[in-house]
Amino acid sequence: MQISGNTILVTGGNNGIGRRLAEEFARRGNRVIISGRNQQAIDEVVQAHDGIVAGYRLDMTDAAAIRDFAARIVADHPELNAVINNAGIMIAEDLKAQDLDVAEATVATNLLGPIRLTSALLPHLLTKDGAAVMTVSSGLAFVPLAATPTYCATKAAIHSYSLSLREQLKDTNVEVIEIVPPGVQTDLMPGHATNPQMMPLEDYIAETMGIFEQTPMPVENAVGRVHFLYKATEQGRFADTFFKLNSGARE
Repeated sequence: MQISGNTILVTGGNNGIGRRLAEEFARRGNRVIISGRNQQAIDEVVQAHDGIVAGYRLDMTDAAAIRDFAARIVADHPELNAVINNAGIMIAEDLKAQDLDVAEATVATNLLGPIRLTSALLPHLLTKDGAAVMTVSSGLAFVPLAATPTYCATKAAIHSYSLSLREQLKDTNVEVIEIVPPGVQTDLMPGHATNPQMMPLEDYIAETMGIFEQTPMPVENAVGRVHFLYKATEQGRFADTFFKLNSGARE
């Protein structure tokens, strides 16, 4: 995938990491389309940036809505050649409570949503030169935070899905790029935006876009801050890292 000249769909592009990725890709000469759940926020982003050409409301938990949305996007923007599956939720859970509402919503949004959208768009993307499917996992895909078990499980599944999708598409024109954020100062969870332990959003976006600009472009976009989690198993320190990550919850 080239860094400019694309038409890119960013789900969850009305706030947080998704919004800043949309803005930065637009600034680099791409036509960007965003989707989200809040129409007012979507409209504000579109109106603020010339390169963000359209915004659509989309519920990532609704399978039928995703199919209809994909058909509409392809009809409205036949030049579409890339998607960033960014939309997601992160909610703390007490598994002892046996309340499955959060788990089911998280799976539907974070895992089934990207799989459904990728499947719906893939026939179109296979016809486009320089096409890309970009997934967003997390450092917590590699070492889970026990307080958010289903979030971590969905991100681990997205990582696995990305590996398999890349392998199946290796002889096609569609690249598969996995974005692996650390904890970032956004509103993903209450308190994250002001938590000094989280990576400042602007620092994260600057480093991430720098990785996108590398030649060749890495298939896994992982900033230095996430390597503590991302490389834990590779470096033989998974158990110690898991303990350090979760020890605060145990104390």
